[in-house]
Amino acid sequence: MFERLTSSAAVAAARQQIAALFNQHAEWFCTTSVGGTSGRGETHALRRKEMDVSVAHGRLVLSCWTEKGSRSWRILGWEWNGQMLLLQASRRMGAELSLIELVPRASATAVAATIRAARQIRCDKLAQLACATQMETRIERAALSPGTRLGQPGRYARILLRRKHTRIAVTGAVVASHPASVDALLSSALLWFRRTADRVNPPYIAQLWVIVSSELVNPLLDRVVLLRESLQNLIHVFSVDDDLTKLTEIEGFERCDLWQKKLVRLPPVPPAIVSSQTAAIVAAAPEAIDVVHSRHGETLRYFGLPFARVRSLLGVERIWFGLDASRRRLLDESTRREWENLLHDLRAYRSASAVDLRHAFYRSAAEAWLESLLRRDITKLDPGLIIAPLHAQFRTARGGKLGIRPVDLLALRQDGRLVVIELKVFEDREHVLQGADYWRRVEAHRRRGHIERAKLFGDLNIRDEPPLVYLVAPTLRVHPSFQTLARCIASEIEIYRFDINEDWRSGVRVMRRLRVN
Repeated sequence: MFERLTSSAAVAAARQQIAALFNQHAEWFCTTSVGGTSGRGETHALRRKEMDVSVAHGRLVLSCWTEKGSRSWRILGWEWNGQMLLLQASRRMGAELSLIELVPRASATAVAATIRAARQIRCDKLAQLACATQMETRIERAALSPGTRLGQPGRYARILLRRKHTRIAVTGAVVASHPASVDALLSSALLWFRRTADRVNPPYIAQLWVIVSSELVNPLLDRVVLLRESLQNLIHVFSVDDDLTKLTEIEGFERCDLWQKKLVRLPPVPPAIVSSQTAAIVAAAPEAIDVVHSRHGETLRYFGLPFARVRSLLGVERIWFGLDASRRRLLDESTRREWENLLHDLRAYRSASAVDLRHAFYRSAAEAWLESLLRRDITKLDPGLIIAPLHAQFRTARGGKLGIRPVDLLALRQDGRLVVIELKVFEDREHVLQGADYWRRVEAHRRRGHIERAKLFGDLNIRDEPPLVYLVAPTLRVHPSFQTLARCIASEIEIYRFDINEDWRSGVRVMRRLRVN
């Protein structure tokens, strides 16, 4: 119910209360509807300092900044419903009537508290479901994992169930999860289980339950079977419905089941034919520009950063350039100056000797930069590797929507062993599990003979042995949990850690190499 401002006392009281509301919130969303119709105007954000309410000649006046400049209204009536401030206003001596809706923007602390409360409710439901599956079991603890930043709520439930002689650790996502996030979930679960199992007094933790939605069941099982047998025996996987009303335990899954899954055969590798225009561009900076071939044409990259596309339309080669796909330009006489400016900026800023290390060209696609250096000479990483053929961003399946990511580099050693290479330039907790998953995919194709039949490495001999895994990162960018997670992987999967120099942009040098599992 609007409070009409028909007296000086009502005006003074309204000014005091509205000013107090403005002071309580730093930012407001303002919608001004001409004609007094709610919700039909344009909305824009206003800061507290951009609004003022005052009394002039016995009238209450609201002044604020809008997209059209400074505006003032006479307030005729007002209402605060706890969530929205509604103001009946007029301008131009009453000729223009408006309804102003002001909604306070929630603070980051309030938003985090709301999210935390909602996730805690889901955590409690998971705890109750898990507890109900076991007789004589009670919930000892049900909390959220730490957030990625201080003060943020975590994404996973951390539950301890207590039985007479044992404890059970239970974890699961309390937010909607994509199959691509399964490495993050399992990494977090294993680290928490290790820390909790070492810390808790008797009775000790005897099992780890991982609760996931149905779409994450198969990706999770594919990774669990790559762990050490002692860990596999402790882990139980459960599927939960969307309403968190039913838990279903998934039957055991063996590593031999991995090799029975249906796979799409790898297509033969077509010969890499470089067009004349592409060759001319590469010649301008052969030490920096490389070419990625696809069915639709060629992509040119400057130290891994895509900056141009060459496509053939009706038999005519055309070049589009630009870093932003939505603003890419066709190279012709009218855009020649822009093209030259782009090449100049790439030489200046995407270089190991760049002066501005904060420039977007220097900071963007860092892993692709490292990959481009190794593609030119993979023997800098391991002298036993064959320089060519070398497959970058190697896809083992068509499943981008399912979270199936390409292998950074697939190489062959001189002794015939395949090598899966996963690169990181920043700390990444999922580094180990990603490498193990890529090993699984490549090994499945090797066992079926797909790699040999597709002649990915020409006529070179491929040994009948599982591939090796090389996990590469700068020395100071290896995640602190790397070694703990590496020890969780089965010893049959040979994983090697390569620590490279921090200034790898100037040239890759291996500082340390060791077997981690």
